[in-house]
Amino acid sequence: MRAVQVSELDGPKSVRVAEVEPPVRGDGEVLVDVAAAGVNFPDVLLTKGLYQYKPEPPFTLGSECAGTVREAGPDSRFSAGDRVVAFTMSGVFAETVSAPEQFVFPLPDEVEFAAGACLPMNYLTAHFTLDTRGGLRPGETVLVQGAAGGIGTAVIQLAVAMGATVIGVTSTEEKAEVARRAGAAHTVGVDGFKDAVKELTGGAGVDMVVDPVGGDRFTDSLRCLGPLGRLMVIGFTAGDIPTVKVNRLLLNNIDVRGVGWGAYALGRAEFIRSEWDALVPHLRSGALDPLISERFGLDDAGTALSRIDDRTVTGKVVLLT
Repeated sequence: MRAVQVSELDGPKSVRVAEVEPPVRGDGEVLVDVAAAGVNFPDVLLTKGLYQYKPEPPFTLGSECAGTVREAGPDSRFSAGDRVVAFTMSGVFAETVSAPEQFVFPLPDEVEFAAGACLPMNYLTAHFTLDTRGGLRPGETVLVQGAAGGIGTAVIQLAVAMGATVIGVTSTEEKAEVARRAGAAHTVGVDGFKDAVKELTGGAGVDMVVDPVGGDRFTDSLRCLGPLGRLMVIGFTAGDIPTVKVNRLLLNNIDVRGVGWGAYALGRAEFIRSEWDALVPHLRSGALDPLISERFGLDDAGTALSRIDDRTVTGKVVLLT
């Protein structure tokens, strides 16, 4: 079968489509014919050997996909022909993948495969951020950094579905339009966002900040929080890992909370399934509908990865097999 492989740790340009042996279904696994795969920032890091998971080249990229079950075990809840999404540590940028059944979920008929491929990483992370770690309540206001990205748009859609009002922070008007399409009630530019948020909230501040960016905007994100507000740390796409002076937390009665979805969820299969079940009604209603900016074939995987590496992506990039 055809698969996108990393042969050298030299960035997106190092990926190649190769003919490899198709996977054999292992015990407790489901064999899935991949229709579409989501492309994520960790995939870029893997091409450079900079991710915490460091497989030896050559290896097949990709961690989330949607497709059709080819084969499942006799005691599986899945059958051949079922529409599913799945995620693994790697290997889904290929025509077929074998995934642990605990990481395979039924895809509602209302959701196309390309959209389904965007769901596992971003939307399960969004749910973990807003619900499990953030305790978001209807009527609260959420400020989302990096609001036009894959995580940002997922968080916006889910926060709105949970009854929150969202303010998105973006670097351009084009990205602001993406955030508004995702459901943000307001958008503000990166420069001066703190003062803009203060004006929008009448000086009250926001209840939650979701930050996958980090870097030099972190302190002003803290200053945007109202009393009992919480800042959710998802990642550091800006590159720099910020620090916080804890006296600010004390004086303003605010929290900084880490969001490590994988560290918590991957060892708790029932928890992940409960998260997926919580998303399904919103998927069926259309409230959660991933914004796909570009679709590529497997042969153009290097270009897709470069788009993310260059920080030019809005929404999500998808590979189609």
